[in-house]
Amino acid sequence: MRRWKAWILLIAVCLGLALPVQAAELTVEAPSAVLMEAKTGTVIFEKDAHTRLAPASVTKVMTLLLVMEALEQGRISWDDTVVASDRAAGKGGSQVYLEEGEQMSMDDMLKSVVVSSANDCATALAEHIAGSEEAFVSMMNQRAAELGMEDTHFVNCTGLDDEPGAAEHLTTAYDIALMSRELLKHEDIKKYTTIWMDTVRNGAFGLSNTNKLVRFYQGTTGLKTGYTSAAGHCLAASAMRDGVEYIAVVLHCPSSGSRFQSAKQLLDYGFANYTLASPDPGTEIPAVPIVLGKERAVVPVPSGDAPVLIEKSRQNGITTRVEVPQEVKAPVEQGQRIGTVILSADGEVLTEIPLVSPYAIERKTWWDITRELLQTACFCES
Repeated sequence: MRRWKAWILLIAVCLGLALPVQAAELTVEAPSAVLMEAKTGTVIFEKDAHTRLAPASVTKVMTLLLVMEALEQGRISWDDTVVASDRAAGKGGSQVYLEEGEQMSMDDMLKSVVVSSANDCATALAEHIAGSEEAFVSMMNQRAAELGMEDTHFVNCTGLDDEPGAAEHLTTAYDIALMSRELLKHEDIKKYTTIWMDTVRNGAFGLSNTNKLVRFYQGTTGLKTGYTSAAGHCLAASAMRDGVEYIAVVLHCPSSGSRFQSAKQLLDYGFANYTLASPDPGTEIPAVPIVLGKERAVVPVPSGDAPVLIEKSRQNGITTRVEVPQEVKAPVEQGQRIGTVILSADGEVLTEIPLVSPYAIERKTWWDITRELLQTACFCES
């Protein structure tokens, strides 16, 4: 058996074929790491993923999430001009060197945070939304709790570790994957996270993306780098191919090259070994008779799309089955479950999607039944 495996490997190498990586063979240098599929939230690989560590500027994933949500909810506008406070202008680390009172468009502020990890712009945006960085950090922690980030506590909006309380600014690779997944639901953020080089201030100040995967890794959609001497080199990376998007988080890497290599290994592993499976869209769903209903029958519809992550090796064994009752008694409520679509692979049930009534169906009244009987009688006499 080993000889056959060796021959297969040799032939594949000679032909330039990519062989799927096996889980036992996947090792990454990053001390803490996680690989998650974005749509389902399925964790494929983890290594000390729940160890609380300093995240450096990967913190800004949450900052950006709150900005995108505020824009979506209309609490701030894409047309807003953001004014830099003295506190924002005084931030150290990565920055675009805002001056106190300087005005910058929402577009340039976001671009500066995403592409160049500008701490001054992140603070200015936080103050623009919440009035102060402290109030914004409270929002960050509240949102983290809502997302189930149980091991996270933020003390600032930047990830800088030279500020008061920075030792308590901690999160985990898994929690970062959760907030990264939420941020990626906002498609507009990808306009910024996929920028390689750009400018702000009408072309006067150049930006270069700190995430080198944007240029060198196929399908990269983001997301955020981070570095401090205490946190080491960190990265939340995301990429999409053939409609499947993965999130790779690596923390406390010994070098910048190490974080990109570790993230690339994780993403490669996901793309090589897994894919999303959904029920066959061509599957026929039969009508269900409605007893004593004002409608004689109803064709139920799936309550939503519920893809599942499966190994690519199982793709050919996928089947879709529909189960509906022989009849349902009226009344029927809109959204009432009246069946199931079952997705299986090799006999194993992967997921069950409820089938529901697309509209309400009232029960026939005594008069409705009497009238039908009279009409039937009249038809028979004629």
